[in-house]
Amino acid sequence: MDINWQPLYLTAKLAIVTTLILLLIGIPIAYALSVWKSRFKLLVQTLVSMPLVLPPTVLGFYLLLAFGRDGWLGSRLESWFDIRLVFSFEGLVIASIIYSLPFMVNPIQSGFQSLPASLHEAAQTLGKSHLSSFFHVLLPNIKPAIITATVVTFAHTIGEFGVVLMIGGSIPAETRVASIAIYDEVEALNFAAAHSYALILFVLAFVILLSVYLLNRENLRAF
Repeated sequence: MDINWQPLYLTAKLAIVTTLILLLIGIPIAYALSVWKSRFKLLVQTLVSMPLVLPPTVLGFYLLLAFGRDGWLGSRLESWFDIRLVFSFEGLVIASIIYSLPFMVNPIQSGFQSLPASLHEAAQTLGKSHLSSFFHVLLPNIKPAIITATVVTFAHTIGEFGVVLMIGGSIPAETRVASIAIYDEVEALNFAAAHSYALILFVLAFVILLSVYLLNRENLRAF
C-alpha cells in the first residue's frame, strides 16, 4: 500500500534537530556535572535525569500548562514575540530536548568521569589551555560515549509519543510524527497503514542500535 511519508520525514527532522541541539548543550552540562563538587550537584543531576522515570504524559501535561496561552511561558512568548509553542513543531523540539536530555547527558558524563585526572593535568603540563585540552584531549578520549549518547538520543526522539501527543497533537505536516500516525491509524482501525509505519520504525531502531554497538566495538579496538 502507499505510505504517506510526511510523518516519517517530520520524525527524522525532529530527531535530527533535537539531537544536534542536545549535542551543543549536553556536552557542557555533562562535563560540568562530572567535575562539579558542590552539594547542589545531586539536585541538578536529579532534575536532569527526571525524564528517565517520569511518565511522558506527566511531563507533557506540565509542559502544556507552561507553553499554553495562559501559561507563564506561553503567554509571554505570544504577547511579546508572537510565538506559539503549543501545537507547533518548535514546541515539539523544546519538549523533545527536555525529554531526551538525560539520554545525551548521562552517557557523556560517565565518559568524562571514567577519564583519569592525570590526563587533563598532563595536557596542561604540555602548555595546553583548558579549552584546548577539553577539545583536543578530553573529547577525543570519550568518543565512544559521545557516539552512544548521540545515537541513543536520536533513537529515543524517534520513538517519543506521550510528550509529542500532549504538546503537538496530530496536525499533518506540522506535528503528526510517525508515532502519532501509528496511533491515529490504529484508532481508525487501519491496521495495514499502522503496520507500515511501525515496521519502518522497528527496522530503523534495530539498525540504529546495531550501528552504535558496531561503532563502539571498533572504537574500543582502536584504543
